[in-house]
Amino acid sequence: MTDKITNWTGADDAMVESAIRRGASRRELLKMLLAGGAAVAAGSVVLGRATNAVAATPVSGGTFKAAGWSSSNADTLDPAKASLSTDYVRCCSLYNRLTFLDKDGVTQMELAESFDSKDAKAWTVKLRKGVTFHDGKDLTADDVVFSLKRHLDPAIGSKVAKIAAQMTGFKAVDKSTVEITLADPNADLPTILALHHFMIVADGTTDFSKGNGTGAFVLQTFEPGVRSVVTKNKNYWKSGKPYLDSFEFIAISDDSARVNALLSGDINFAAAINPRAMKLIGGQQGFELSKTTSGNYTDLNIRLDMDPGSKADFVAGMKYLVNREQIVKSALRGLGEIGNDQPVSPANVFHNPDVKPKAFDPDKAKFHFQKSGLLGQSIPVVASDAATSSIDMAVIIQAAGADIGMKLDVQRVPSDGYWDNYWLKAPVHFGNINPRPTPDILFSLLYASNAPWNESQYKSEKFDKMLIEARGSLDQAKRKEIYGQMQAMVSEEAGTIIPAYISNVDALSSKVKGLEANPLGGMMGYAMAEYLWLEA
Repeated sequence: MTDKITNWTGADDAMVESAIRRGASRRELLKMLLAGGAAVAAGSVVLGRATNAVAATPVSGGTFKAAGWSSSNADTLDPAKASLSTDYVRCCSLYNRLTFLDKDGVTQMELAESFDSKDAKAWTVKLRKGVTFHDGKDLTADDVVFSLKRHLDPAIGSKVAKIAAQMTGFKAVDKSTVEITLADPNADLPTILALHHFMIVADGTTDFSKGNGTGAFVLQTFEPGVRSVVTKNKNYWKSGKPYLDSFEFIAISDDSARVNALLSGDINFAAAINPRAMKLIGGQQGFELSKTTSGNYTDLNIRLDMDPGSKADFVAGMKYLVNREQIVKSALRGLGEIGNDQPVSPANVFHNPDVKPKAFDPDKAKFHFQKSGLLGQSIPVVASDAATSSIDMAVIIQAAGADIGMKLDVQRVPSDGYWDNYWLKAPVHFGNINPRPTPDILFSLLYASNAPWNESQYKSEKFDKMLIEARGSLDQAKRKEIYGQMQAMVSEEAGTIIPAYISNVDALSSKVKGLEANPLGGMMGYAMAEYLWLEA
């Protein structure tokens, strides 16, 4: 008997794949293969190949049900006001952006065909033709101008008003051309407009309850704080998408309840699983875990303008005292990647891998603490459940300090009021930062001398000048070099310690296919509904 197949063609492969999609059993498939002249061993090879092909080939149809972790009566379908993951997921299903970030963090065109500029200050945007809103209206330049200008109106309450403020001029040149003028050059404009809030809505929209966008799905039901149901947009401009017939999204705040809903078959997807709740999934058949590391982190902030942070050796000592490997293993239960004390994560195309994290070295830490004159003194460290895993991190750092005679007094404070009363204020405290798509946004928000969230009060004229230079340059290689230097400066000079980039873990049915990582966050940057399919 031979393992070779006689007269087997691509059409025969297609026949087997079709049978798999219809739900044929393995025995039935092997009978089919044997009838076609395949030996048993060869038949198994063909069957494996066909099964893999089916799994990788999108299938149309089905209802996808997913649960997030947060919602409120303030849930909105107005992209400008979106503030929770539930808002982002719904807006991504109903609307499109001018651009989007792919899995590698590269900016791709969506509603825009092109972005062009000679000076990074005046931009010309060409729009795709043939795109329509759910109500049948054609997409035009007026829709784009209206959508972007909304963010500048204080009455709207846009969550990205400060970012949008750099856009000072808008002009609809013709139906498919928009000119955008910035106050100062910014080469990141195409990437900035990939943020969830910059979805394009129809000109003049004031009522967002219908979710009238150009997106992959059409709104059927929206109950703020409860659920939303959307159905396939049969006139969607992206050929072949979406694959799903409908998508229902709810929120279940309790981790265990969210996992149980998945295991019981009530939902296909449970977002952002707590490591402790992961045990409920265990080795159960038919379910999977998806890990995404996109730049979220919890950091220890030491204010450089206050004692003890005003003593450089104290800051240096703390950086050597942080056992990053143990924090990932214990505090994060393995769900993280080692951080190097700067905010641009490995998920970002501008990440500088040559900036190495400080090694855990208690002897060096003790040397610097002694030099600072603080060894043996009690130093308050404020932590809270409000900052993800910060209490566990603080206890690990405290124990390492105790071994060398450094007394760190971990003060656990309530989540309620933490961000108003302690974050940015306490001399030594923890923060938690969500992913941002560009180094410019991260540095402008967190490290520029006038940054609104300057957690350690880091100030450097050189850094500020480099930030402006990189922002205005259209030379990507030059920008990468500058941002690489800035990452090194922050890692060495700022009072922020970023032990790890935290991984998000989603749990899903094995029948859910097409899920990929995205630098904008979990659930494929909250845009998963357009790209997923359900295995037949």
